[in-house]
Amino acid sequence: MLHTITRKFLLLIAFVGIMGLSSYAQEAEASASAGDAAAGETLFKNNCKQCHAFDDKIVVGPGLKGIEDRRDFEWIKKWIQNPDKVIQSGDKYAVDLFNKFNKLQMTAFPSYGDKEIHDILAYVKKANEAPVVLVGDPGNPKGSHETGGGKFFNTILIALLAIMVLVLLALLAVIRLLSTMNKTDNDLADDVAKPSFGDNLKTLFSNSTVRSAIVWLFIILGTKATLDGLFSIGVHQGYAPVQPINFSHKLHAGDMEIDCSYCHTGVYKGKQAGIPSSSICMNCHNTIKRESPEIQKIYKAIETNTPVEWVRVHNLPDLAYFNHSQHTAVGGLDCENCHGDIKNMEVVQQRSTLTMGWCIDCHRQTDVNSKGNAYYDKLIAAHDQVSSKPMKVEDIGGLECAKCHY
Repeated sequence: MLHTITRKFLLLIAFVGIMGLSSYAQEAEASASAGDAAAGETLFKNNCKQCHAFDDKIVVGPGLKGIEDRRDFEWIKKWIQNPDKVIQSGDKYAVDLFNKFNKLQMTAFPSYGDKEIHDILAYVKKANEAPVVLVGDPGNPKGSHETGGGKFFNTILIALLAIMVLVLLALLAVIRLLSTMNKTDNDLADDVAKPSFGDNLKTLFSNSTVRSAIVWLFIILGTKATLDGLFSIGVHQGYAPVQPINFSHKLHAGDMEIDCSYCHTGVYKGKQAGIPSSSICMNCHNTIKRESPEIQKIYKAIETNTPVEWVRVHNLPDLAYFNHSQHTAVGGLDCENCHGDIKNMEVVQQRSTLTMGWCIDCHRQTDVNSKGNAYYDKLIAAHDQVSSKPMKVEDIGGLECAKCHY
């Protein structure tokens, strides 16, 4: 009888757990329909940032802050997919906007559906809130490419652990209740002491169903730990080595607004961004903060004719070829796309995973920046003959093995 009741109780607990997971899935689906700000950030920076700011500043076109208050979603969708068609329809708002910004035609994005537009709008809204948590920030260290089993798998494990705790506690109560109900008055009178906690545990673990549940729990946890270990091999996300000089990117690139290319001279024209030499530092520090102990380290390096041994933060394996200028000068990507919010980092750390999957995802999602580059004219023309979607990096060989491994 005890065995039958235990099984029924376990089935009830499992049913409750499944319903809880189903509720979580529905919430996740609703959240997805509202837009993914992390995915929207990538789309915005790759395709929108050249002409629009996420706040109310004017770049080439108007700032996007509050765009959902000014226009409804259907209008925004039509405008993004084909702005010329909206203007030609005589829409007053579109015509006024077109005239206000010197009749400069906005690029159409016909491949963008509801999801992409919701993602961009979610990012714009989130970026105008405080604090802003972007891809790769400390509040979201894994960014949009979380390694391991994933958030949903972790939620399942937590739910299973909670269910197991509830089952153990409930079975203890059921066993004590049933043992009391099965006793006669004489048995109760003869009892000198109540069953100890150890006796209850012994009875509980003698149940085959409980033992099976515990075994399966250990199997699931072991599998999760193994998968996490396999997926994290070679991933150095979060790596922030101690540098020989306490250099603050927040002070120099953020507060002082020094352009990245001033110190990293190869960022727009070389295979590598380059490590700044001591002479670059001395352009300013021959008169600024000369007495600082950290600046004195630069003086010592110059006097002894030895370079400052900066520790490289972002390392790719020797088997992978990467050209920095191809992504910054030709692709038009900002430093933040790969390196995170450098302007707010006291100590630079690797924010992105830099895995092959991370690079491939970017090549699949990113439109080729062909604006003002005649090299792509024939490629764009050939692509447009076979597809109505914008040309992605993968369409020009961005997924070919020999592009990065040769």
